[in-house]
Amino acid sequence: MNGFINILKPPGMTSHDVVNFVRRTLGIKKAGHTGTLDPGAAGVLLICLGGATRLAGYLSDEDKEYRAEITFGLTTLSGDTYDEITNEKDASFLSEDEVRSVLTYFRGKITQVPPMTSAIKINGKKLYRLARAGLTVDRPGRIADIKYLEFISGSGWGTPHPRALLQMVCSKGAYVRTLCLDIGDKLGCGALMSFLVRTGVGPYKISDALTLEEVQSLNTNNTLMDKVISIDQALSELPAVFVKNGAVPAVLSGAKLYLPGIDQLPKGLNEGDRVRLVGPEGFLAVAETSFDPQDVERVIFKPVCVLPR
Repeated sequence: MNGFINILKPPGMTSHDVVNFVRRTLGIKKAGHTGTLDPGAAGVLLICLGGATRLAGYLSDEDKEYRAEITFGLTTLSGDTYDEITNEKDASFLSEDEVRSVLTYFRGKITQVPPMTSAIKINGKKLYRLARAGLTVDRPGRIADIKYLEFISGSGWGTPHPRALLQMVCSKGAYVRTLCLDIGDKLGCGALMSFLVRTGVGPYKISDALTLEEVQSLNTNNTLMDKVISIDQALSELPAVFVKNGAVPAVLSGAKLYLPGIDQLPKGLNEGDRVRLVGPEGFLAVAETSFDPQDVERVIFKPVCVLPR
């Protein structure tokens, strides 16, 4: 079984818990995910099945879409509600207009300092493991692209801890908890993320996501394959290069593909472009485009990720 499943991760489970659930339910050893979702968060988690685990990195670059609730006047080290309150202020002075206005500063490319609870590594050690040991280390700022950030609704204006619901679309590597913290700092009252749901990963939306119960039921009824996203579909944004049957074994061995082995070639390819190599029986590999320096008309494709057989 090779492909991807769009799963609705429930709050209270880690992303790895969901992967283990899929392994047990489907009776398979190879499964993974394309991007960690916090244990307390819910929403879209793309699960890779079988050989598709090799391709997780190509989907982890997709933009992420979130709906987040921010609570003002409270801060924690983690930036969410799963930690002790470290500071409390009266944010009753805030208004909806002020919150709407401040969002302007956080649209586009911004610099974020990753939270200590994130999974990135500093000197070979994951930050969240250091945090569990009670350690805090300096983290270099990272560029995040906030492509869409809008105010949806608010409540509790005039109380010490009003709340606002935000909708956002961001690049890989953006931290919603850090965004909420930074918004609170900008407003002078502090803030934390009190709720988070990932509503989309690239073209995959929460409205199409399967609950764990649905995965179990569909598998029992032998109809789960109807919901599995094929590798070709998942990588459909990559141009397809169709490979002749005789060249398939060479591609699967990782050998370069030349024009004699190509059945159909897309137009307009440039040096370094990633493509899908597709044989008569389907997806074979992701490859990188290059051109012979002695003959610029002679295109070459070097497999960079081959689907195991």
